[in-house]
Amino acid sequence: MSNNYRIGQIVPSSNTTMETEIPAMLTARQLIRPERFTFHSSRMRMKHVNKEELAAMDAESDRCALELSDARVDVLGYACLVAIMSMGLGYHRESQARLAQVTQNNNAAAPVVSSAGALVNGLKVLGAKRIALVAPYMKPLTQMVVDYIQHEGIEVKVWRALEIADNLEVGRHDPARLPGIVAEMDLSDVDAIVLSACVQMPSLPAVPAVEAQTGKPVLTAAIATTYAMLTALELEPIVPGAGALLSGAY
Repeated sequence: MSNNYRIGQIVPSSNTTMETEIPAMLTARQLIRPERFTFHSSRMRMKHVNKEELAAMDAESDRCALELSDARVDVLGYACLVAIMSMGLGYHRESQARLAQVTQNNNAAAPVVSSAGALVNGLKVLGAKRIALVAPYMKPLTQMVVDYIQHEGIEVKVWRALEIADNLEVGRHDPARLPGIVAEMDLSDVDAIVLSACVQMPSLPAVPAVEAQTGKPVLTAAIATTYAMLTALELEPIVPGAGALLSGAY
């Protein structure tokens, strides 16, 4: 069996982070495991993070899945958490099934994961019942994300919306600010911390520091997506320096 895998991502056109953090994690994994990865993307148009643009963008996801299946990717990740969550409670299941069918119809069947579904599943893998959450979105969209996660049976005890409307600006947010943001939150009754509930907000460099600072497991949308991709490929979900979920303990 080949040790080479093609990683496909459906990303917003203005996303600048998932094509850096996912490759960074899987490249780091190559230092400790034999599998090798290449990275392939297709883009959906979106500049501002609002419900109207998110809905229009989601309508392009079938085209992106078809394009990526032309490249015969081994796994396909829908890399926009809030686009999925804005389409209604539980929508990640419908989206993943539909996009998987697109790849199958193209005679290039591939498992499909989504950042939205991956974050929910990652929290459940950690056994988290009550969480703290940081998101870059405006407050109404952040509340929608909170409602989506709570609908899946996980209580969001405390959350912070950074209220950055422009998606490029989200990608420019300095991850070094995140430990200070978390330090201002009441974490006394939470099991885990979602340091970035957004695939565009850079956070990977801050994860070890926040775990050390709080003594709690920390994950992000990107970390959860990487875990979902590796498990979909039936590979060991381990990445050095990427937090508890990818520590090898799960």
